[in-house]
Amino acid sequence: MQLILHEYNLKLKHTFTISRESIDFQPSLIVELQSEGYSGFGEATSNPYYHTTVPMMRADLENIRSLIENTTTETPEEFWDKVHPYLKEDMFALCALDLAYNDLYARKKGKKLYELWNFTTDKNPLTDYTIGIASIEKMVAKMKELPWPIYKIKLGTQEDIEIVTELRKHTDAIFRIDANCGWGVEETISNSVALKKLGVEFLEQPMKADNWEAHKEVYKHSALPIIADESCIIESDVAKCHNHFHGVNVKLVKCGGLTPGKRMLEEAKKLGLKTMVGCMTESTVGISAIAHLLPLLDYVDMDGALLLDKDIATGVTITYGKIDYPDGNGTGVTLL
Repeated sequence: MQLILHEYNLKLKHTFTISRESIDFQPSLIVELQSEGYSGFGEATSNPYYHTTVPMMRADLENIRSLIENTTTETPEEFWDKVHPYLKEDMFALCALDLAYNDLYARKKGKKLYELWNFTTDKNPLTDYTIGIASIEKMVAKMKELPWPIYKIKLGTQEDIEIVTELRKHTDAIFRIDANCGWGVEETISNSVALKKLGVEFLEQPMKADNWEAHKEVYKHSALPIIADESCIIESDVAKCHNHFHGVNVKLVKCGGLTPGKRMLEEAKKLGLKTMVGCMTESTVGISAIAHLLPLLDYVDMDGALLLDKDIATGVTITYGKIDYPDGNGTGVTLL
């Protein structure tokens, strides 16, 4: 097996702002694994909140190149267990590697990844489309630029209710709110009442990740379901979120890929939690991997590639929230 690393700096259509940062470009690392005439692809992007850079991911993968390239017939689960001890401090690199290996493994088996998992896709959820923090005028303009059935609205400002009130005047779409840890307990409970009246479906991670007492308080009193994001990073976090959140948003780059992500979703379902997978601002390489988990999900946020000015790959396509799979096996990705 051969490891090939591709670096990109993905240009966004618009400046993308959340409660803690703004970006115009998104550095990304694509992992390609070649074997027996097949290529599998995976992706992870840099992220200052998680202290992850593309050079760091590249270095961590180069450090175990021989271990990776000496892999032969291991299942994705066996491969993940083999490389995890070396990449446990760099889950983003582990994710890109795991995505590529799952893709390669399924291609060698002659199946789409969801077929290999014996999933059916007839009840897949629609993806939302994200509106980043901006002036109300710009947020309305972004909605009008792309009419969509579900919008995820980034908040964490002093005018949050005013923003949603104004946006509601321009669409009947479902709203989901992501405050990215920007609120406190009373603010979250109060906002939940006002936002429920404005047609909001749920709130995602309104408060700081490690404030479990606050999460419990909000869980008891919120008028809307609360979905964990920054509080649900790795597999052991799922059980912690039970009775503190109504659901979990699993991010593949944070947990180390499809292999642990799938286990987290299955555990969450057993605990009665709502299941969601979210994306980063990333290309169709990462987005296509998420698509194969759709049969496990109640909600999905996989619009990352739609935010790009120019994509670097083909794979799944998204039309008015509906995800269509490409003809190819594995995750179906082709690098342009």
